[in-house]
Amino acid sequence: MKKSIPRVIAILLAVLMTAIVFAGCSQADKVGANISQQADNFNVHRKLTAFNVRTNEIVFVAEGNFSITKESDGDLAIIGEQPDGTFYKHFVYLSGGWISYTCEQIGTSDVNKYAYTINFNPKMMEGALPGYVD
Repeated sequence: MKKSIPRVIAILLAVLMTAIVFAGCSQADKVGANISQQADNFNVHRKLTAFNVRTNEIVFVAEGNFSITKESDGDLAIIGEQPDGTFYKHFVYLSGGWISYTCEQIGTSDVNKYAYTINFNPKMMEGALPGYVD
């Protein structure tokens, strides 16, 4: 009988500690971590819009299955995978309060994990492209 009391106390302490650990994890935390992991594996369809906050002009829009990370120099890196297994990486320079972005999740099912598009605002490219006609 005396040997079983320490076992019961140890089991109760283990159960209590497990409950405390899991109490700190909400369902939203778990789902958020899972979605972030899926996005880093190019399984989440997203739409990223970069815009100039002073002029209210959209600089460009990227849509597809890609991962987003903020680089140590402040650039926003957009990384994705091509159908042939190669990868691409685009950067958004977040210029000291001038350029900001928003990213929305479009969906997670029945999408091509290799598909993506990038659309630049033609007004932002004036003079940069040869033969530009408005």
